[in-house]
Amino acid sequence: MVSLRIDVGIDLGTASVLVYVKGRGVVLREPSVVAIDQYTNKFLAVGEEARQMLGRTPGNIIAIRPLKNGVISDYEITERMLRYFIKKAIQRTLLKPRIVVCVPSGITDVERRAVVEACQHAGAYKTYIIEEPIAAAIGAGIDITEPDGNMVIDIGGGTTDVAVIALGGIVVNNSIRVAGDDCDEAITKYIRKKYNMMIGERTAENLKISIGCAYPQEEESFETIKGRNLLTGLPMTVEVSSSDLLEALRDPVQEILDTVHSVLEKTPPELAADIADKGIVMTGGGALLKGLDKLISERTGIETKISENPIDCVAVGTGKSLEWLKSIETAGAEVYGRR
Repeated sequence: MVSLRIDVGIDLGTASVLVYVKGRGVVLREPSVVAIDQYTNKFLAVGEEARQMLGRTPGNIIAIRPLKNGVISDYEITERMLRYFIKKAIQRTLLKPRIVVCVPSGITDVERRAVVEACQHAGAYKTYIIEEPIAAAIGAGIDITEPDGNMVIDIGGGTTDVAVIALGGIVVNNSIRVAGDDCDEAITKYIRKKYNMMIGERTAENLKISIGCAYPQEEESFETIKGRNLLTGLPMTVEVSSSDLLEALRDPVQEILDTVHSVLEKTPPELAADIADKGIVMTGGGALLKGLDKLISERTGIETKISENPIDCVAVGTGKSLEWLKSIETAGAEVYGRR
């Protein structure tokens, strides 16, 4: 079936791309990975299929992530990846789509412009830019237009955004390039140091998801992993505990806590009182790290809760923001393309 113009929201994340189509919800959720033949420059796989190739490809094939720390590191590959995902998500349409894409609150004008141009070249009629904390708040069901203060912590793959929102805009915020990918790297370094074993990024990510924690667990969990012994060069197997992961993730978790604390310090007293009453809302895949909400509550003295379906929050909010544009334009929403 051919439709007229479609409104699309894109969560262009370091770890994954989510596409929200107005009236249909989140229709695509794929890793931000592309496999390319270096000799022909041809796309061999995109998304989940390409992610399976990470660390397993022959010499002529490379599996790469074209986004790093929430911004574009390889413009041409990102544009081609976006074009593929948009076409896959909306299928046939007579008119080019309007696209809302979210960006971390701390990116530069050059990085922001790269996102816009990638969307325009990928086939957008108009491109709207909003910041991730605003999109996360909308996706979490928060009414961003009311005068009461709301605090959102969005932990993605490449960036963590902490913001206080009121009257449709960001009052205080901080964005750091420490998030899920840094947790994976911290796990890899810890395993290498403690067990003299090298593991791949997929193994580190799976460990984080299965037994990773930011707060001591009541019951110890264990996971058996395989990797390469750095001393002998041979394959080896070790059993890793949740206590190991707690220690491995200490530094990145502390950076996130410090960021939350710094934003609270700068928050106006009236809004701080609202946040103390309402609590803090966490979104993004990083919010699912076991015990992180409990640790933030303990350190700040403010109830911290994980939003419903945190992984989709930014994508849903990005798509729904088309209905909120009059409100969020005052918060710095930007429009590019034909008017």
